[in-house]
Amino acid sequence: MTAARSQALGGSPVKAGQILTWRATAGRSKFVMLCLMLALLAVLVRAFILQHVHVEQWQKRAENRYERIRELPAARGRLLDRNGSVIAVSIPENRLGIVPSRFRLDHPKFGELAKLLGQSPADLKKKILTAKRFFYVSGGISLDLTDRIVALKMPGLEIEQEFHRHYPLGETFSNLVGLTDLDERGQEGIERTFDSALRGRPGVERVLVDRRNEVFGQRQAQAASPGEDLRLSLDANLQAIAHMAVAQALQTHKAKGAAAVMVDSRTGEILAMANAPTFNPNLRTRLDPNRVRNRAVADSFEPGSTLKPFVIAAALDTGAIRPTTTIQTAPGSMTVSGRTIRDAHAHGLLTVTEVLQKSSNIGTAKIALDLPSELIFDRYRSLGLGSAPPLSLPGAVGGRLRPWQSWVPIDKATISYGHGIAVSLVQVARAYTVFARQGDLVNLSLRPVEGPVVGEPIYSPQTAGQIRQMLELATGPGGTAPKARIPGFKVAGKTGTAHKPEAGGYSKSRYISSFVGFVPADAPRYVIAVMVDEPSAGKHYGGDVAAPVFAQIAAESLRRLQMSPDPRIRIVPTTTAVGEGT
Repeated sequence: MTAARSQALGGSPVKAGQILTWRATAGRSKFVMLCLMLALLAVLVRAFILQHVHVEQWQKRAENRYERIRELPAARGRLLDRNGSVIAVSIPENRLGIVPSRFRLDHPKFGELAKLLGQSPADLKKKILTAKRFFYVSGGISLDLTDRIVALKMPGLEIEQEFHRHYPLGETFSNLVGLTDLDERGQEGIERTFDSALRGRPGVERVLVDRRNEVFGQRQAQAASPGEDLRLSLDANLQAIAHMAVAQALQTHKAKGAAAVMVDSRTGEILAMANAPTFNPNLRTRLDPNRVRNRAVADSFEPGSTLKPFVIAAALDTGAIRPTTTIQTAPGSMTVSGRTIRDAHAHGLLTVTEVLQKSSNIGTAKIALDLPSELIFDRYRSLGLGSAPPLSLPGAVGGRLRPWQSWVPIDKATISYGHGIAVSLVQVARAYTVFARQGDLVNLSLRPVEGPVVGEPIYSPQTAGQIRQMLELATGPGGTAPKARIPGFKVAGKTGTAHKPEAGGYSKSRYISSFVGFVPADAPRYVIAVMVDEPSAGKHYGGDVAAPVFAQIAAESLRRLQMSPDPRIRIVPTTTAVGEGT
């Protein structure tokens, strides 16, 4: 058979073998070429898919592998007082990072770097040897120090920008303004209230990283947008006056705490809000919550006699009484619902004006008992008592005002002179704007208000005027607050002295002393409220403790505001004030 095939192929066995070998080789070559062409086609198809079909997926994979997105911090907006003085500002600083793989420990300027960072060379070397990847070695580096570090020209150092919140006026505004955390987010006070406006929009930076996650280049960046600057209604000069006055009161009377609020009655603008004790917002380690909270809005207390004008005004408005109506307060005590109400001193027969001037609990209670409970409750509610003030300050309390349906006669009597009800200092300051105005109540504001505002009518203008005259007499001879007077100006106001509640009743040794008034009394402009918590240096009446603080704040503020005194208004020295019923 082989011979036959050889003969068919040309007769030569050798030649036949050569032909068969060539054909086998040609077949294998074609097969190999076909495989190569198929492989090339597969590569082309795969390349097409990667470049045109799944391009976004693979591009994201590449970006995730070699790109990192870093946030660029935005400067927080400044807080300014009404005159443009800076209350809070974010200062640009830097933080220093080290890339161990690119850093040379034997660099001749290593010791100088450690000195600039305030660290020993040994400690810095240990940190670098311990770290395997990039790490931050120091933060809060000033721009001047940053320039000195950059001048060393040491490889492996990376500098990133950050911001540090600074409060130039320190403790003066701290309880009201609050503070931010390390990420520049508002945590307390005004910083928290206006956080969304103050906080800027961070920028974005895309950087290239190697397999060790170390930055070696930048692709693109979007700049950060700083926050909005906010101008407040506060006056830094008046705030400093109020801060100093309450700090002195705290020390003089060995008190637990003190606070003062100053309001422009024409607009409702808060000009000052001071607290004691306070804290330094630039030193944020181990903050004491007792020092951080804003007592003027966060603490509620029984206001005592400072509430008497509101019940008397309600009775005047209804026509139930007149300023000259007489009320018998002898023998200095009375029993209501089985409980005894007393005055600090027996006064006998008093006019309504004298009831307020001498702060008679009995006289006020008798007026209240002749009024419907619902009327008194509605007046208190319309004044903002029992609900948080519309200031949006963190921790602001609404106080306590029980529904009138639950009142019994003794409740009505005691609530009329400020017991059995709780308020904050800022609530009382706002309520007194009705007497500094024409009987209408204005909202308080931490932002500047353009021009006089129209308030909500609470009392008639005639009633407001009558109460103003009574409150002016309360600061004169025979009143409870002669120590509130200041040379050259007429002053109107009311003292308050209240025992502090405790388990089972009221404390016999712990008091809240307060005073709320306005100046000038003949053309009311500024309402100032003062509260001293637990004075323990021998005096506790509002006329002895809180009224002098009011006088100090008012006198210094009017002088600072360049308001001209009337030389015809003189003050006869008074050593003691008429005690209030407590």
